Amino acid sequence: MFRIMIIEDDEKIRAIVADALRKWQYDVIEVSSFDRVLDQFAAGQPHLVLMDVNLPMYDGFYWCQQIRSVSKVPILFLSSRNQNMDVIMAINMGADDFVQKPFDLGVLVAKVSALLRRNYTYQDESLQLVHRQLIFHLSNSSVQYGDRSTELSRNEFIMLQTMMRNIGKIVSRDDLMQVLWNEEQFIDDNTLTVNVNRLRRKIALLGLDDFIVTRKGMGYIIE
Repeated sequence: MFRIMIIEDDEKIRAIVADALRKWQYDVIEVSSFDRVLDQFAAGQPHLVLMDVNLPMYDGFYWCQQIRSVSKVPILFLSSRNQNMDVIMAINMGADDFVQKPFDLGVLVAKVSALLRRNYTYQDESLQLVHRQLIFHLSNSSVQYGDRSTELSRNEFIMLQTMMRNIGKIVSRDDLMQVLWNEEQFIDDNTLTVNVNRLRRKIALLGLDDFIVTRKGMGYIIE
């Protein structure tokens, strides 16, 4: 499931957009603390960001630059500003598109869908998840730590991506099995244990111990 982060201080607009995206089966993160946007971005690891220009503390252009310094995730600006200079500045800061308020929800969802297809349908060699200096290359299903790297199986790829998309959150065994079944990787409870242990060993052999922590009776977490 694609995860969309909405950085919009107008609560009414944020709620309407979030509701529309959820109806299209997107997972939505609503930012409400506008002095820690980059921290929330790092924790949520969204696939796409919807960003207002006028925000408390720092404007959207500032946060766009901050996000661009650590990620190539698609960024779509939402703004009541209609000057060409604002559009030019947004694009120069690294934005992928610009939608002027008021906007049609259908058009907005279509633009979101198009950006996601453009960025994730075809594998991008630069697409990666990073945590505790472990680099997970989504393009070739490999993990790297320092000068060591190893390839992952299909099941390991799915599990690690699910857990790294939920840094700091417990991912239950049922959740992992559901994701695997959704990807037509039909495994049972015992096979899941084998796969998780194999993934742990591969990461440990790279030199990073305790990357995936078991929470007894609850599931797994990457802290």
